[in-house]
Order: sequence, then structure tokens, then C-alpha cells
Amino acid sequence: MAKYNKPINNTRHIFLSAIIPCLMLIGCGESDNTSSNSEPAEKPVKVEVLTTTSNRSKDLSPSTVEMNGANKTATNVIKLQPDNTFQTIDGFGAAITGATAYNLLKMTPENRTKFLKETFSPTEGYGMSYVRVCIGCSDFSLSDYTCCDTPGIENFALTSEETDYVIPVLKEILAINPDLKIIASPWTAPKWMKVKDLKDKKPHDKWTSGHLNPDYYQDYATYFVKWIEAFKSNGIDIYSMTVQNEPLNRGNSASMFMGWDEQRDFIKTALGPAFEKAGIDTKIYAFDHNYNYDNMDDQNGYPAKIFEDPEASKYIAGAAYHNYGGNKEELNVIHEKFPGKELVFTESTAGDWNDGSNLGKRLVNDMEEITLGTVNRWCRGSIIWNLMLDSKRGPNRPGGCTTGFGAVDISDDYSTIRRNSFYYIMAHMSSAVKPGAKRIATSGEAANGITYAAFVNPDGSKAFVASNSGGEGVNVTVVDGKQHFVLLLPANSIVSSKWSDKK
Repeated sequence: MAKYNKPINNTRHIFLSAIIPCLMLIGCGESDNTSSNSEPAEKPVKVEVLTTTSNRSKDLSPSTVEMNGANKTATNVIKLQPDNTFQTIDGFGAAITGATAYNLLKMTPENRTKFLKETFSPTEGYGMSYVRVCIGCSDFSLSDYTCCDTPGIENFALTSEETDYVIPVLKEILAINPDLKIIASPWTAPKWMKVKDLKDKKPHDKWTSGHLNPDYYQDYATYFVKWIEAFKSNGIDIYSMTVQNEPLNRGNSASMFMGWDEQRDFIKTALGPAFEKAGIDTKIYAFDHNYNYDNMDDQNGYPAKIFEDPEASKYIAGAAYHNYGGNKEELNVIHEKFPGKELVFTESTAGDWNDGSNLGKRLVNDMEEITLGTVNRWCRGSIIWNLMLDSKRGPNRPGGCTTGFGAVDISDDYSTIRRNSFYYIMAHMSSAVKPGAKRIATSGEAANGITYAAFVNPDGSKAFVASNSGGEGVNVTVVDGKQHFVLLLPANSIVSSKWSDKK
């Protein structure tokens, strides 16, 4: 637990401004990662390390190790190949829903700033750099709404949920991390734009299910343009968006079914041209749902079917995925078919159904599935659902998810924070892997149960992030050119490391 009703001493939890220079230049304290017996190089490179164990004996605990010369007897050797690069990384983070913004604004300003700096600052915290926001309501909003509930697109306007909650929080985060990227997703179109089915086009005056009426394609495209421009007028740029959250899910508290052919037609006839006309460069991602396409045979390969249409494909950067069904190998399938399209992981939730608050069961699995597992399959970033929820798992909407946890949960008096698995995995990735990094190839292999990925950051520093699902600690030797270091991966742990060749 982190208590936020008085000044906080977080030296064992994060790279604060007082710690980072020490880690980079002289190496603070005793290291839990011991190097080999090889002769040390002149002016050895210091490697910054963060370690978290599932039993919290190590809780985002910082340490350092030193680079050494060649070691021909090492085991579990992983050699970096920085000249062989893969995708560019956009970032890692969590969703700033209406519920998250509401809970953050119930904190004292001092404590909220401390938490946001810990989470988002590249210099005083972990540097999370990618967040997701909702276009209109979601199942974690304060009410059911869109930004144009009165028929007629001329009636578009932001609501109090945006102006009083989400936008103020985003501005605070942007003041801490001006390079923050934001992806946006709608849960439903305005009800007056929806029909029960596309054949009869009978009105569908419900928040749940229905289809987008093709007669309103142009109005709905204008809706997106107006929403992006409204946020920009508030000093907030929208980096990317998806056309529909979970387009195959009819049952959420706010939802709209949009099959692949519907999404294709909307993008190529309305949304893409509207963005082009308005000069909007926000990236458009297709799909935004599960790996298994909700077991709908006619929807298999959803984004690939849209990419096959050149008129639609020219407007689409790539595809977004969730992990509530299917296997992450689908990311490789889509990449192999369309290697020029981007992939991003946009949502996962921890809840009662998967022991979401049990760090012992979730920590390593979440690292393997949500972060390392997705970036190793071409995702440019990974975002989890709800940065912060309260002790009652909300605020949330009836009919939506009511049994989920936030990346952190806050107490009834809004002073005590409990970090859950999702916070740890995003903190570990963000602390070492910076926006603009390139994933790089490696050779060699480690013991069973070790999952890892390596990166080169834009400033030339390198990162190696790993998890160990085994019940015993393992030493992994990371080789970078003519030097190496030995990284201890305790039992059931996640470990991130970063270093620079500049001595």
C-alpha cells in the first residue's frame, strides 16, 4: 500500500530525481545482481535495474550492476543484435476513463501530483507514455452519453465528463510528460445514428448494440472530426484512434456492433476522407477487439479483410487488439499478412474472474501476455484498462464490468493506493523502454520460464526486460558487444534494465 495523506518517501519504489543520477553515475547502495568474475572493463558501464517479485519482497526495487569483459563460461547467455531492428515503440500505459479521472480528482492536489509524477514523469518517475481515452461514455463513465445526444451533428459539444474530469487530468499529465501519446475509442455512436439492422434501418434507441446507420456515415465522420478538434482546442492532441471499441460485442453497457465490412465502408467513404479534408493526421486503427474475433466465423481476420481493400487501407495505420479471447499468436498472423501495418494492444482488465488483485498469480503472467508477449509479436505499445478505480471497482455503469480492478485501487478516503499487477508491468516497461525505441534481435536462449525482449532507445541507451515464471532465481548473462552483465531474475519476478554505452 502507498499512503498519500502525507509527504511520501518512495525511494524503494521508483526512480525519483534524486535517485536516477545516482544510479546512472555512481550506483547507489548494494546491488542484488552480481557480475561475473571476468576482468572489469575500464570505466565500467553502470546498468540500472528494477526488480519486482510476486511476493513483493522486491517492489520496484532499484539496484545497479556493472558491465564486464567477455565471459566464455556463462550460462543463459543472451546476445543483443542492435543492428537487427524490428518495430518502433510508441509507449506503455493505462486508460484515463471518466472513472479514473473522477477518482484522481478526489485526491488532494498534492497527493495527485505525487502519484502522476511517479507514474508519468520521464525524469522523476516511471515515464508511462501512452494513455487511452473514451470518445463519449464507456462502462467506466459517470453517466451514459455521447457528445451529440440531441439529433443533428450541429448539436455536438463536449460534456462535463470531458471538461470537468478527463481534460483537466490529461492537462496535468501533459504538464508532467509533454510527449504523452493519446489513443481514443468510442463505445457507441449517438443513439439517433443507430439502427436495429442494416436492412430495415429501424431506429435503435438504446445504448447497447445496434448498428451505425449508413445514412449517417458523414455525420458520424464529422462527429470524430469535431471531437478531435475540440480536444485540440483544449491543448490536447490525439495521436491515434480506433473506429469502434469491441465492435463484435453487443452486450456492453454502451456498445455498437460493427462488422468488418461496415467498418471498411465507413472508413473509406466517410471517416478517411473527412480526416483528409480537415487536415487531421490522427492515426486510425481498425478492429480493437479480441484475438479470436469472438468466435464469429464471418469476422475471422477482421482487420486483414479491411486492409485488403485499397480504398480503405490507405487511411488505416494498423489494427488494435484486446486479450479477452483467443491467443496472442494472432498478432503474428496479421503481421505476416500485412507487415506494413502497425499493431497495438489497447485493453486488458484484471478482475475477480482471473484473480486480478493476486500479485502472486498475475504478475509474471501479465508481463508475458500483455507487455513482453505483445511487443515480441510486433505491437508498438500496450495499454491496460483503468489507471485508477475505487474500492468499489468504480465508478462504473450498470451492464458493464463491475468486478474489475484498476492498475491501482484507491481507498475510500482517497489517500491510500494499492498497486496491482498491471501497474507493475507498465512501470517496468516504461522505466527502461522509451518512446521511439526499436525492438532489437537477440541470439542465444535462457532457461525455461524466462521471457524477455531487448531494445535500443532513441538516445542510444539499451534496455533488456525479462520475467521469470520459475520457482527459483536464475542468472541471465546479457551480452552487448564486447561486454556483458549478469542479471539476477528472482523466482516469480519481473526485471527491467537500462544502460548507456556512454561512460
